[in-house]
Amino acid sequence: MKFNTAAIHIGQEPDKATGAVIPPPYLTSTFAQMEPGQTRGYDYTRSGNPSFDRLGATLAHLEQAEYATVFSSGMAAVTAVISTLASGDHVLAEENIYGCTYRIYDRVFKKFGISISYVDLSNPANYAEIGKQKPALVWIESPTNPMLKIIDIEAVANACHAAGTELLVDNTFASPCFQNPLALGADLSLSSTTKYINGHSDCLGGVVCTNSAEWNEKMIFSQKAIGLNPSPFDCWLISRGIKTLGIRMRQHAENALQLAEFLEGLDCTETVRYPFLPSHPQHDVARKQMTGGSGIVTVRFNLLYQQVIKLISGLKLFSLAESLGGIESLICHPASMTHASIPKPEREAVGITDGLVRFSVGIEDAEDLIADLQTAINNL
Repeated sequence: MKFNTAAIHIGQEPDKATGAVIPPPYLTSTFAQMEPGQTRGYDYTRSGNPSFDRLGATLAHLEQAEYATVFSSGMAAVTAVISTLASGDHVLAEENIYGCTYRIYDRVFKKFGISISYVDLSNPANYAEIGKQKPALVWIESPTNPMLKIIDIEAVANACHAAGTELLVDNTFASPCFQNPLALGADLSLSSTTKYINGHSDCLGGVVCTNSAEWNEKMIFSQKAIGLNPSPFDCWLISRGIKTLGIRMRQHAENALQLAEFLEGLDCTETVRYPFLPSHPQHDVARKQMTGGSGIVTVRFNLLYQQVIKLISGLKLFSLAESLGGIESLICHPASMTHASIPKPEREAVGITDGLVRFSVGIEDAEDLIADLQTAINNL
């Protein structure tokens, strides 16, 4: 079953009780038992719900995984994975990770004895650090947020397994439509389903996918024991959104490439990063492991800080907002928004400067988006 067909049908079979073509959300906190301890498969929604299982089945298939555990947000999925580590464990991470992932390691789990170090894993020369440090887990994003660095997932997975460790890939920016980390050798594929997978900016969710029965049990335990379960209604919304993931992602990618090419031609831009632009430093790796460039474009403007702020605040079709991956276009200033929790010296060391802007390109008509941006530039 191909991607678009699977997104509509896997896990989304008509409701057996009523024949409803679109299965309903199971909006209940608890389930009646036939006898004490004898259930129909569910007892309490924190421990499981049919809406969780339906969404999990869809995501597992699309991620080419045996198992998928859904959570209340992307950060809940992050928390679930980190909670499996023990005091004294060390994590090696790509230096450019999401600001909230950085923050939870630094402000929450550090005090429980879990340490983390950062290295540029877009540079193959640094793979040796995996063998030297022998971390409990290697943590990467590809593409990264917001610099859009592309990490060679297969090569890093091989280095991890040679060192006796495991690899987690945050697949949020690519989505399973354009990239399958498990097929490239990763042990865990994590996504914020809030973003492209849902695609409508109207709910929160997260998922961890794996082919490991052991990791699956750990994720189910974390969901239940820590209370990281999603809302059944949010699962229903994400299941609705995922049905159009394939066609949405193609439009995101088409629009983003057009916008990136337009931006590259402007005098006010210093660098434009988009994985499928030939100028991208890891363009060949992106083409090897991704089937589309997704919908994020990151630009460093050759403008004064005040001009950058005026530009991003003066757009009509790009809302100034955090998050990404929705049908509508958004613009974000990472240094003061999504990555503000990272200390400025560390932000700037990986390229997150005051002139950096992240576009989440929606599925509107590309000509209108480009005209909106041109107008804002003309008004500087």
